[in-house]
Amino acid sequence: MFSDFTRALGQIGDPRFRRVLLLGVGLALALLVGVYAGMLGLIEWLAPASVNIPLVGPVGGLDTLLSIGSALLMLGLSIFLMVPVAALFSGLFLEDVVQAVEDRHYPALPPVPRLKLSDSLIDAVNFFGLLVLANALALLLYPFAGPLVPVVFWAVNGFLLGREYFTLVAMRRLGRKGAKALRARHNGAIWLAGTLMAAPLSVPFVNLVIPVLGVATFTHMFHRLNGAR
Repeated sequence: MFSDFTRALGQIGDPRFRRVLLLGVGLALALLVGVYAGMLGLIEWLAPASVNIPLVGPVGGLDTLLSIGSALLMLGLSIFLMVPVAALFSGLFLEDVVQAVEDRHYPALPPVPRLKLSDSLIDAVNFFGLLVLANALALLLYPFAGPLVPVVFWAVNGFLLGREYFTLVAMRRLGRKGAKALRARHNGAIWLAGTLMAAPLSVPFVNLVIPVLGVATFTHMFHRLNGAR
């Protein structure tokens, strides 16, 4: 699996890789900025400019204080949500990454029809929901994990990354049923590979490359495992 990752990393400069990365990150940033702008508008609409406190009198600047607090909150949420949001949007274009890998390393393969946009959207939304839910549940375990917090984070996200990215790649050639069957036979190796992908998720900015690099890695892994079955 290390050779799969190395081959994927060697293709990171491919124009189709960069396009998917830029689209995913750009759309994610646009969504986060839009949510923050909406939050500011709601604060300005609901929060009074001042409040009257007994024995003190009117105290102003409440709306400004709430705006500053919302900025800090949004900054914290962006760290938590940037990866799943980027994965959501990148998921709409990741088939281009798979095709780029196959064109370069497996040119003899017969062409396959592209997945329907509706299917790609459903898979991307489901993956986004799973990432957010799993990480929210993992937050409940962190106080009890002590020094093993990174291990819990990597294991949870590694399982999801391996499961989703391998299935996405495999079902282009085998269909959804065949992809699940192949994944079940190699579940341990796929989870381990996903965990190796999950480790950089805790590194800012590097984590944004994971959707692209992960799919490229699992494309190589799929062809290696499918050829050996």
